Amino acid sequence: MVRTGLERLIADAGSYRNRNIGLIANHTSVILDLAYSWDILTRLGLNIKKVFSPEHGLFGAEQDQVPVGIQPRFPFKVTSLYGNSSQSLSPMKSHLEDIDLVLFDIQDIGSRYYTYLNSMALFMRAVESTDIEFIVLDRPNPLGGLSVEGPLPDKGYESFVGLLPVPVRHGLTAGEIALLAKSYFALDLNLKIIGMEGWRRDMRYEDTGLAWIPPSPNMPTINTAFVYPGTCLLEGTNVSEGRGTTTPFEIAGAPWVDPYLLSGELNSIGLPGVYFRPVFFRPVSGKHCGALAGGVCIHVRDRRAFKPFCTGVALVSLLRAHYSGFEFLQGVYEFNADHPAFDLLAGGPSLRRMIESGTPFGRLEGAWEADENHFLSIKEELHLYRD
Repeated sequence: MVRTGLERLIADAGSYRNRNIGLIANHTSVILDLAYSWDILTRLGLNIKKVFSPEHGLFGAEQDQVPVGIQPRFPFKVTSLYGNSSQSLSPMKSHLEDIDLVLFDIQDIGSRYYTYLNSMALFMRAVESTDIEFIVLDRPNPLGGLSVEGPLPDKGYESFVGLLPVPVRHGLTAGEIALLAKSYFALDLNLKIIGMEGWRRDMRYEDTGLAWIPPSPNMPTINTAFVYPGTCLLEGTNVSEGRGTTTPFEIAGAPWVDPYLLSGELNSIGLPGVYFRPVFFRPVSGKHCGALAGGVCIHVRDRRAFKPFCTGVALVSLLRAHYSGFEFLQGVYEFNADHPAFDLLAGGPSLRRMIESGTPFGRLEGAWEADENHFLSIKEELHLYRD
């Protein structure tokens, strides 16, 4: 059984009773019996002055890229860290008044695109050079703590889906990312990590003893989390990533896709740990809403062998090669209008340009190997947990 940082803080709650606390949390901030952190901490006599919620809102009720304004009725003042502008992603000075301690406790999923740890990093930057202490209550990386995959972001392509120099699958916990953020931004910050007990870097999430609470509306299962680092790339295209279905990110397609052709091509590549099943689906929201789409369902057969980012690149590459209806999207994505969404997700334009020029998948596959090796050479310096 894994004890989270929240459980360990609760065991030492008396040390925090005279503090004025700001809590960055959402519905994943629970103890083992599934009581919410704000409820149990208040019952223990801690003074929760304000609660800050990330994208999707305090209870994960809002869809992606939807500004979160009015929160549900709640006994605490709740401030959204995801409004209708880039300025809303960080707290204002007025939000920090009467606070001397900030607690961060949200379940991340281990992918650079996922915005919760970027919210954490922006909050850390907002409280630097103040007397406010910042404590991360650590939780497991559901994808494990060993494997890394994907390119590092290029300079100038930092965004809310890629704020820190980490691969798409980074193999770090929230606490370890906080250490990286403090160093990378050279923050003058009183940072503390309350680590987990019992977590190993090679541990399956199912073995932690912790309940899986969908951290956002389109992350219903741990299987979704495993495919997300690859199929999230489709957010930068006109192909549906399965939003508006019961299996988001595990299925993908469009009305002009032949599912048998696409699944056959993908299976013939021999990608490790995965099988592609031809499907038709009809999204009830998002891209191609109401239309019958052809595509594939991604079945992960071996999580240790599976390479989600590589799989996502193969999918995009074949869609671009075989279908004239395929497009990379333009426009604003996560408050950024300077670069196409796909480039922000990939960390730069090079991958898109290679796909557009018809580069064979065999050459695409090694394009980010140097970035992975570089990150692996420094990653262990951040490790709080060792097997």
